[in-house]
Amino acid sequence: MHTKPAILLAGVLALAPAIAQVETQHSHWGTRWQRLPATPVPVAGMQTGYADVNGIQLYYATTGKGAPVILLHGGLANSDYWGLQVTELAKHHQVILVDSRGHGRSTRNARPYGYDLMTDDIIALMDRLHLPTAAIVGWSDGAIIGLDMAMRYPQRVSKVFAFAPSTTTQGVKAGTEKNPLFAAYISRAEEEYKKLSATPNDYANFRRQISQMWQSQPGWRDEDLGKITAPVMIADGDHDEAIDRNHLEHIAATIPDAGLLILPTVSHFAFLQAPKEFTDAVLHFLDDKTSRT
Repeated sequence: MHTKPAILLAGVLALAPAIAQVETQHSHWGTRWQRLPATPVPVAGMQTGYADVNGIQLYYATTGKGAPVILLHGGLANSDYWGLQVTELAKHHQVILVDSRGHGRSTRNARPYGYDLMTDDIIALMDRLHLPTAAIVGWSDGAIIGLDMAMRYPQRVSKVFAFAPSTTTQGVKAGTEKNPLFAAYISRAEEEYKKLSATPNDYANFRRQISQMWQSQPGWRDEDLGKITAPVMIADGDHDEAIDRNHLEHIAATIPDAGLLILPTVSHFAFLQAPKEFTDAVLHFLDDKTSRT
């Protein structure tokens, strides 16, 4: 296992006073981790399209100019969940949103779900968009895909901001779907699926296929994580309902020179609950020139 004196990157240390100040100034937000704010509306003015990749139609949307960053959503969700981050990120970067296969507006086929397959979808999309490399900002399943990309396609990934990933099934808390907030999210995801999907009446089958993947994946070894060369930030909320904190700390301690950032008084849905803090953390990491390249 890779060891290091600290699991916080120097750049993230600079964020600590600001985060502490926010937490002090807004102590009345003490239960914001128990709220699931509305899914943002689609960002106006984005260029949208479908890419024919690996036997499916993969929906994507782009805006902004600069170094590319791809935003990858969590399981059962869709790219609209990133709506509170897009505008600010697009001031500094070319932003690419993606609906993972079978999610949102993207189609799926008979191939069983797997993180490697969804990673290959993103690589194929990058090829279609003529992007040699990109930074990845992922949440939950999207964070897992980002780490998978960093392991299997190191030359295509410049940085990974991985919010609430797991690297083995043991990293997920038992009974997550029974958590009230998670149950509300799953119910919302079903309604959004019916509204966006090309197969609106097939949610039960879709969820079953995703759940089958979750039962056995990911299953990476520490040696796999130790081969990652891209700068990585492992991030989460201090009230995450799904991911075990010790597991996150282990990931950050195992990936060479990775950082660990825990945002205060937020959960698995921090990008909705504290959008400015989340976006500021992402930008700080993406634009930190002291990170390895």
